[in-house]
Amino acid sequence: MKGVIVAAGYGTRFLPVTKTVPKEMLPIGVTPSIAYIAKEFVDSGITDIIVISSRRKKALEDYFDREIELEELFMREGREDRLEKIRPFPARISFVRQAEMKGTGHALMQVSHLLGGEPCIVAYPDDIVIGTVPLARQLMSVYEQTGKCVLATIYEPGDVSRYGVIDPAPDGVSVRGFVEKPAAGSEPSHEVSIGRFLYTPEFFSWLEQGWEHHGSGEYYHVYALNKMIEKGKVAYARVDGTRLDTGELGGFFEAQLYNAMQEPALKSVLARFVAEHGAELGLGGSRPDRK
Repeated sequence: MKGVIVAAGYGTRFLPVTKTVPKEMLPIGVTPSIAYIAKEFVDSGITDIIVISSRRKKALEDYFDREIELEELFMREGREDRLEKIRPFPARISFVRQAEMKGTGHALMQVSHLLGGEPCIVAYPDDIVIGTVPLARQLMSVYEQTGKCVLATIYEPGDVSRYGVIDPAPDGVSVRGFVEKPAAGSEPSHEVSIGRFLYTPEFFSWLEQGWEHHGSGEYYHVYALNKMIEKGKVAYARVDGTRLDTGELGGFFEAQLYNAMQEPALKSVLARFVAEHGAELGLGGSRPDRK
């Protein structure tokens, strides 16, 4: 099974930095978000990864390439710790460019001929999940049980009007409906889809058919997904792990805080900052007098 990373978009929410730096290269700590996805794939047993990119994002290709000069430097210095940080991923990584920004459905059509008629995992780097079992592996397990497309979901108890929301079947596995950004109060559930999908080959056939009837504007995956749902061929897997939503500024900042909590040196810095600025943050207390 191959892994596909959709990374062709403009990243306009993060301007001005994304004017020249791909959003997928923005780091959580010191690790680019796209590297979290690549690691998830490799840890799930996926060794063929296709990145859908665009002409403005050559930095992604450079990141996954070898850095010979640094390798030689660290080897001379005997710095195995630093050498490990730049070691290439143990996977075959290829790049396909989406020449025109015509939506994620159109982007996926650029790689369908490379999948060998097999299922694949599709990932959007806006969603990073940290857990014991890699998220891609979780979806693969449901596929092995059902033979269906699989959507990764989370339970969102609050407002779900900005999400794609599934209508789960009584069996707790199958999907019987999908609503994109439902009006408040009309949602079929609070089980929302996030940026990780397992698609079977049939999904891509419907994707091509939907494109034939598509007019202007961006083309998304919803047409093909609904066709698969109509045929009873879609399941879902609720995410087991901590989800970091890096697609908007608040979630990206929260991901930085989460990362700091996992690093002892950064955790102490965060604790000191909160102690000093607790009152300003509305946490009570007062800023200590620094003499």
